[in-house]
Amino acid sequence: MQGPHRAVQPSVWLSAWTECRKMAELSQMERDIETIINVFHQYSVRLGHPDTLNRKEFKQLVQKELANFLKSKKKDEKAINHIMEDLDTNEDKQLSFEEFIILVARLTHASHEKMHEHDQGHGHSH
Repeated sequence: MQGPHRAVQPSVWLSAWTECRKMAELSQMERDIETIINVFHQYSVRLGHPDTLNRKEFKQLVQKELANFLKSKKKDEKAINHIMEDLDTNEDKQLSFEEFIILVARLTHASHEKMHEHDQGHGHSH
């Protein structure tokens, strides 16, 4: 029996993805999603398993691709290790894309909150 809050599988969301890409330009958000995937793979293929980030690959990605978002942490080895350990839910010392995307979601949420810090109660300032 399926509950009312059963998660929709991503394959359902992407059922027509290939056809859409052939027929039309991707939207801004669709391009941004592809960029996130491409950046992940740009680093994940360097060492070890081609579809996971090991500690070295994750550190390189954080230092280069998230240099402004994680400014205070990018040079701090302990902080980078702590972030990776927090994201590594299966504790295999690597980050799958599913684990990595949690960081993207957290940074997106924090950025959204930051945008509203100075404009509380006055609607969106972005």
